[in-house]
Amino acid sequence: MARSLSRRFFLKQIETPCSIGIHDFERKAKQRILIDLEVLLDPQTEPQNDSIEEALDYDKICAGVIALATSRHFDLQETLASAIFTLVRQMPGVIGLSVRTCKPDVYENVAEAAYQISDIS
Repeated sequence: MARSLSRRFFLKQIETPCSIGIHDFERKAKQRILIDLEVLLDPQTEPQNDSIEEALDYDKICAGVIALATSRHFDLQETLASAIFTLVRQMPGVIGLSVRTCKPDVYENVAEAAYQISDIS
């Protein structure tokens, strides 16, 4: 029996300053956020040649995520993650996506405050 092919791409800990949060002190200064992406790719679009034209452009994803995260103020991580999800999910060849945002510096005694949205089972 033939196994089905699964193609996934990961970008881990994209770090960028972001205006995010509901508190006054969060609105005054940008915070460091980390963004993780797991991208499920259409197995039918597996590159046949060693050519970027046949692959998902990782530079485009990373630059787009950073541009979005720095474009405006977000009150909630949920809103930021949802906007990133919408941006990446509509890219050609993407058939599933998980987006995780993390504020690693929000609490002194907590490693991170994170949120995740996904349509990957």
